[in-house]
Amino acid sequence: MKIATWNVNSLSVRLSQVLQWLQAEPVDVLCLQELKLTDDKFPLQALADAGYQSVSFGQKTYNGVAILSRFPMRDVVRNMVAFEDPQSRLIAATLDTPLGEVRVLNGYFVNGQAPGSEKFDYKMKWLDALRLWVAQDLANHPRLVLLGDFNITVDDRDTYDPEGLRETIHHTTEERQHFQALLDLGLTDAFRAFEQPEKSYSWWDYREFAFRRNRGLRIDHILVSAALKAQLTACTIDKTPRRYERPSDHTPVVATFTG
Repeated sequence: MKIATWNVNSLSVRLSQVLQWLQAEPVDVLCLQELKLTDDKFPLQALADAGYQSVSFGQKTYNGVAILSRFPMRDVVRNMVAFEDPQSRLIAATLDTPLGEVRVLNGYFVNGQAPGSEKFDYKMKWLDALRLWVAQDLANHPRLVLLGDFNITVDDRDTYDPEGLRETIHHTTEERQHFQALLDLGLTDAFRAFEQPEKSYSWWDYREFAFRRNRGLRIDHILVSAALKAQLTACTIDKTPRRYERPSDHTPVVATFTG
């Protein structure tokens, strides 16, 4: 079973790229972020024709998340019940897979803009609420995956300029402490569960030939619970879609599980 995450930076612009990638890499579950469209505009039929059921939580112009699955989905939740948020940032569903019941939490984490800003304070509160929500979901669903665009680098390996960017947004001690708090719930960073090439990133700025120069960040993550870690056999970053014409600035991350 393969589960992937991909911030597509506008599904209306990049639907053809999503379909192209799914044809080449037919993962079982694909979680999308930054749909930038409302649910009535979501391409349910096109994705169904490609073999995927879909649940979405859209928003005009900004944000938006979706889960595409080859397996039946149920118990869908949109956003955190205990945290009032006007932004469409989280969607969760329980999937009935060949490996058993798996709870999938897909998030487009708050960017935060800059340390000390109101948006950074919002990010900290949002992450506090997320940790509590994940802890509760883990208690009910021991086989759980939390994935998406976290907008956080985990450590210096995840940034092309660790010294120059130290304590800037995505690199602050506070953000990384929140990431560690999620791991402390019993989750594992799937990508770091394996030996990986140096300078492995999932996002590159559109400016200054950043992708060509590999000046990137690893901010798209897949975290897996202990019950699923035993079945985790690989986690990779697929840079192919970043080479498409008019690509997203992110590229997919894929985790593989075997029974």
